[in-house]
Amino acid sequence: MASNDPERFDGMLLAMAQQCEGGIQEMLDVIFGFLARKTDFYTGVGKDQAQQLLLDKFIFHQEGALEKQRKEKTDRDAAEKRRKERLAKKEEEEKKKRAAEEEVPAIQELTEEEAEKLQKELDNKKSGASEETPKEVAKEEPKSDDDEEEDEKDKGKMKPNAGNGADLPNYTWTQTLSELELRIPFKVSFPIKGKDLVVEISKRHLKVALKGHPPVIDGDTFNDIKVEETTWCIEDRKEVIVNIEKVNKMEWWNRMVTSDPEINTKKVQPENSKLGDLDGETRSMVEKMMYDQRQKEMGLPTSDEQKKQDTLQQFMKQHPEMDFSKCKFS
Repeated sequence: MASNDPERFDGMLLAMAQQCEGGIQEMLDVIFGFLARKTDFYTGVGKDQAQQLLLDKFIFHQEGALEKQRKEKTDRDAAEKRRKERLAKKEEEEKKKRAAEEEVPAIQELTEEEAEKLQKELDNKKSGASEETPKEVAKEEPKSDDDEEEDEKDKGKMKPNAGNGADLPNYTWTQTLSELELRIPFKVSFPIKGKDLVVEISKRHLKVALKGHPPVIDGDTFNDIKVEETTWCIEDRKEVIVNIEKVNKMEWWNRMVTSDPEINTKKVQPENSKLGDLDGETRSMVEKMMYDQRQKEMGLPTSDEQKKQDTLQQFMKQHPEMDFSKCKFS
């Protein structure tokens, strides 16, 4: 079985090719010179037979190489088509999502009374802020224990790159909530082909390597991969791109594989929504007013009314000796 292995001499031939500084011409000179010095290839058979044998072998292997090239191109085209279909599907979903968000009016739904109340609250806060002394304005608000604990946990973590991933020495990865893109550039002097690579993708493991070299990435991934929707291709004959589909589309990965350094996912920058364009104070107020309006429409207590009820219930539990049966609560 081993004698029929077409790759059994690849190691020796590759070593020889690497020493032939003159390229393929020097390598052919070496091979044909060996046949002339050490065999009767040229003299043992007729001249025409030797030439025909060379031509037959050349044509045989040329056809095999061309067929492999066609197959690799077909596979690349299919992978590229799947990648474009995924991107088109993602863009369509985001387009529908944006359209749905645009159909939901925000401030326009507020009643005149609620809009007036919101404006008063904003004016009061601005007025209160202007009355502060310079010392009070400049004074930094002390951190809570929770903030200090979070900061402590995030110490040493990398800041995400522009694509919410990480730029590492041997590769770069970026992400959205639904997928990741891994880019691995290979610094080699020859164009990379599919046969030169080892790419293994499973539900929780990823390996990419150049044959005969240590893997660039080989480890357990942060979370599960949707293998059937994951593709890879070669770009510019030098870079491998792996498009990974997440199983859980509601989380940010803090690393590609578990051996990577962590990124601080609190600093991830998701796409802005309409409410996200507002400053924090205004956004929270608008969200509160929208919530209260929906509660009123359903006959449920507003956020302020719910807080009062919760406070009252807590007070009643703390004072069981008191009789509240004759009390009227508005």
